[in-house]
Amino acid sequence: MRKQLKIALVAHDNRKADMVEWAVYNADMLSQHKLICTGTTGKLIQRAMEEKGVQVDITCMHSGPLGGDAEIAALVVQKQINLAVFLIDDLNPQPHEADIQMLLRQCRIHNVPIACNRYSADLMITSTLWDDESYVPTEPKYVKFVREDLFNF
Repeated sequence: MRKQLKIALVAHDNRKADMVEWAVYNADMLSQHKLICTGTTGKLIQRAMEEKGVQVDITCMHSGPLGGDAEIAALVVQKQINLAVFLIDDLNPQPHEADIQMLLRQCRIHNVPIACNRYSADLMITSTLWDDESYVPTEPKYVKFVREDLFNF
């Protein structure tokens, strides 16, 4: 991939091991991009990359419950994030659920691809569309659907 991306990496406590394993597996690719992480996740990834001998550009925000999810959501709104990987613990309640939903919502509204599992993350980071100059993502349309619209192309 020629284009340098700004990739947000977020993982709940019970998914941090999975995120670190994924990041190490993709270390060579991730080292070509700028990573913006919530606090603890970023520190764990940084340590794992250093142990592997990989230089990576990581910016750590606050921990998720202390506002890190909201900080990353703000970067999404400012068009400072190209891709987000958010490994969510769907099996346990999160005290900062509102921030989690806000981050997911802002990615959807601002057309930022967001992967919530390793498989979708692998598909997204390896997409050839990142370097395809002719590809322009279609902006989301928030208009009322009218049945006749089906036939007006």
